[in-house]
Amino acid sequence: MILILLGPPGAGKGTQAKLLSTELGIPHISTGDMFRDHKARGTEIGKQVQAIMDAGGLVTDDITNAMVKERLSRPDVAPGFILDGYPRTVVQAEYLDGLLRSLGRSIDRALSYEVAEELVVERISGRRSCPRCGAVYHVSANPPKRAGYCDRDDAELVQREDDKPENVRKRMQEYGTKTEPLKRYYRDRGELAEVEGVGTPEGILAATKKVLGR
Repeated sequence: MILILLGPPGAGKGTQAKLLSTELGIPHISTGDMFRDHKARGTEIGKQVQAIMDAGGLVTDDITNAMVKERLSRPDVAPGFILDGYPRTVVQAEYLDGLLRSLGRSIDRALSYEVAEELVVERISGRRSCPRCGAVYHVSANPPKRAGYCDRDDAELVQREDDKPENVRKRMQEYGTKTEPLKRYYRDRGELAEVEGVGTPEGILAATKKVLGR
């Protein structure tokens, strides 16, 4: 089975991808993991990605597509895979379709996790992280024992700049502009399935499996 996960930042795609990977026995492939893998291995792609990120730029479609092509050439994807964070644009989706066709494959479903903007803002803006150990908390869903301080090392927790409400709303706007058209792309092809992204991870997984007929 080949799945693509769509949804705004904070919709829980990463959590569902991990659960589905275990449930279906197929690898979870995220762009972040691919970036880190190439940088760790010191590949040519990894060096290009590092140079772009050091300069504060955005990784180009060509480089991202090359990483996906390399990843999908590995034997562990034979039974299927879950793509999380790719494609982000219709151009990338068209590239992926062509790549899969060349491999004699096609996607089974594009799953779009639907979450209202205000809930996304609440979820993300409530995150706090420890600058020392990297532990992540949430002011209401997963608070530390002592407000504002890490349970592990008592360091003062911080809020990432990206997680501030005004920046979350900007990211949502960007998602709407660039990624929402993907829903139309997959809907027009009869491959889109929408899943309510509100509830417990296990409840959302059950809804996902129902959509997939499992």
